[in-house]
Amino acid sequence: MKLDRMNRRLFLKGSAMAGAGLAMPTILTSRARAQDFTNAPKGSSVTLGFNVPQTGAYADEGADELRAYKLAVKHLNGEGDGGMLNTFSSKALKGDGILGKKVEYVTGDTQTKSDAARASAKRMIERDGALMITGGSSSGVAIAVQGLCQESGVIFMAGLTHSNDTTGKDKKANGFRHFFNAYMSGAALAPVLKDAYGTDRKAYHLTADYTWGWTQEASIKAATEALGWETVETVRTPLGAGDFSQYITPVLNSGADVLILNHYGKDMVNSLTQAVQFGLRDKTVNGKQFEVVVPLYSRLMAQGAGKAVKGIFGSTNWHWSLQDEGSKAFVKSFGQEYGFPPSQAAHTCYVQTLLYADAAARAGSFNPCEIVAALEDFEFDGLGNGPTLYRGADHQCFKKVLVVRGKENPESEFDILEVYDEVPAEQVTYAPDHEMFAGGDLGSCNTGGA
Repeated sequence: MKLDRMNRRLFLKGSAMAGAGLAMPTILTSRARAQDFTNAPKGSSVTLGFNVPQTGAYADEGADELRAYKLAVKHLNGEGDGGMLNTFSSKALKGDGILGKKVEYVTGDTQTKSDAARASAKRMIERDGALMITGGSSSGVAIAVQGLCQESGVIFMAGLTHSNDTTGKDKKANGFRHFFNAYMSGAALAPVLKDAYGTDRKAYHLTADYTWGWTQEASIKAATEALGWETVETVRTPLGAGDFSQYITPVLNSGADVLILNHYGKDMVNSLTQAVQFGLRDKTVNGKQFEVVVPLYSRLMAQGAGKAVKGIFGSTNWHWSLQDEGSKAFVKSFGQEYGFPPSQAAHTCYVQTLLYADAAARAGSFNPCEIVAALEDFEFDGLGNGPTLYRGADHQCFKKVLVVRGKENPESEFDILEVYDEVPAEQVTYAPDHEMFAGGDLGSCNTGGA
């Protein structure tokens, strides 16, 4: 799909149209250009802050995110094979750092807790001079850190965050999300679930009790009820519960014939494994085979759950088996560096780092407001998701979404999921004022300067 075609079909009212390929930043006032900004670099290097869950329920994703960040820094500094710098449609990055300054980094542990994440991000900004903060595998963490970055006058390039609220009611001018969201999962999955399981189904939801789980439940509930499905029950579960048996037992007598697990990370591994151990997938209910759906998948989760994922549908932002040039370049670089394929968490974090660096290069400045202008309504390709728009109205990326399914006969420990469908961007796109994203105000960029 060519970018000009994407312009006609995808870009909705509320998105100012930019030119295809390399969108140039809008003209800023002379006052904005002259304004001081937080951690303006004065030496020969710039520092980025990588804030990931190194402990907690999402630590596996955090470890892979950190691997990807380190690889991105190598490529930006001209080390290694260059990865997706070679396939990125923008050619502003030259492998000489960012604007000729060597890229350095500091790290923090979010602990998958909002307070801890804000504290580590604050330290990286105030003590270490980080110009940009990125990372996280929890939407609660992402929203908290995004708010801090807005207040502090630095850019936040969200890592793995899937809640509608990140670019909905909690969106900020200094924050940007490459990852897809819960609405997109529902929009991509609904047609597949209809074809596979029909329109007469009774669904039971187990939902992580925080912003991501709430919006994932609402999105999948709306999408499946539009098919004709009935929602029998919605039950909230604490993050990091470990043992989900007390939540799964009531499903057996609920009359539901589908269990929807709005869980992620180790919580999804545990709840899915226990659901299979309880024999749910061997049951016939309402004259139908009982089914399980995992709306948000990752290769790391599927690997952890093993045989339990066979035949189970879900959605994902990216998968290492894709054969576009950008994906192949990234998988090759990551595999050579670490000995195994990257996860979707690794992919989105690597891409966000390149997108920040590219925006600074195109803007010719590290000023946050100029970087915001360079990213808004920027169209690009070659980073593994096909033609993509960073919409200016809400700082959400719009691109294709993958529907995946647990493989029946995996060929390796990494070959757990198969790409069932590549859903085009226009099928998962929504208006900026959609009710699931209403209530927020993007506001103005903040430089943190006087």
